[in-house]
Amino acid sequence: MRNYGLSSDPLLSFFQKATFLISAAKVSQCPADEGYEVAFVGRSNAGKSSALNKMCQQTRLAKTSKTPGRTQLLNFFSLSEQQRLVDLPGYGYAKVPAAIQRAWEAQLGRYLEERKSLVGLVVLMDIRHPLTPFDIALLEWAQHYQKPLHVLLTKADKLKRGPAKNTLLQVQKYLKNFSMPATVQLFSAMKGEGLQAARAHVAQWLGFDL
Repeated sequence: MRNYGLSSDPLLSFFQKATFLISAAKVSQCPADEGYEVAFVGRSNAGKSSALNKMCQQTRLAKTSKTPGRTQLLNFFSLSEQQRLVDLPGYGYAKVPAAIQRAWEAQLGRYLEERKSLVGLVVLMDIRHPLTPFDIALLEWAQHYQKPLHVLLTKADKLKRGPAKNTLLQVQKYLKNFSMPATVQLFSAMKGEGLQAARAHVAQWLGFDL
């Protein structure tokens, strides 16, 4: 039986402070580019909003939807004056009109390239469908801009331990030769698996004194 890490987490009180700050349709509308910022990004329906809500133990912080592609804005959440979480638009959903998808991806590219306060990327992949062409493009983008990244293999409760471990090893192998910090873990918003490890990784990027 897996240990889902549901015991007391000293970081919980830090993440529970998260409050909605602003939504931006363009990078030019983002908050002042200062302090520390960790962005959550992934293919549509990979579980970004669910992961954010679970990490902050809030049910409605980030809006979730059964319709992939609903997150069309860069959504900022404040933990303090100098520490923020960002929910970036989902990518790669075929039913989104091509013009809208291109606009999202253009803003995502600008954000990754220009945002100086961005200290790390949390990349979410559905463990049942890892390393899609869109995922690989994003990882290579992060490599190009030398942005540290941490992959959450979401919905880990959907696979048995053996297949889940094999997928984890597959992604670890892919990230092995990256020239900046690139790590991966199993994660389940439903069961709480990997929750403390994910919080610790993000908190460290944000300069929280662990």
